[in-house]
Amino acid sequence: MITDFFICNWGTPQMVISSGIYQCDELDGFAIVDHKEKIMGLITYVISDNECEIISLDSKDENKGIGTTLLNQVEAVSRKSGCCKIKLVTTNDNLHAFLFYQKKGYQIAKIFPNSVEKARIVKPEIPKVADNGIPIRDEILFEKSIL
Repeated sequence: MITDFFICNWGTPQMVISSGIYQCDELDGFAIVDHKEKIMGLITYVISDNECEIISLDSKDENKGIGTTLLNQVEAVSRKSGCCKIKLVTTNDNLHAFLFYQKKGYQIAKIFPNSVEKARIVKPEIPKVADNGIPIRDEILFEKSIL
């Protein structure tokens, strides 16, 4: 079910970002399902060296609290695991993510110019231009302290 979700939404469960290559359907995470057992939202993450990195966050029905609920779950697990920071990467075209994460207390920590070109070497199906017409080029690292 989770593998199918990633294939349907991303073409593959593999995520290629500046911090590594991840098989999202094998990571820890949380899902929200509807009454028909259809995934409405899914978040995956890894914890290493007292830091949590969110690898994917998808909400099929935005502005309904799905993303917030999933993010809160990961923040709670991170605190219980002794993490001091949560980080995540999004791309320069994802304006909705920019707004969402900043409202949740995340700050831009670093910009990786042209990093998506490197990711396309491993995963050539990454589009060059987003649905909103913005060229997909850069990764932006967001971080939040959870001490």
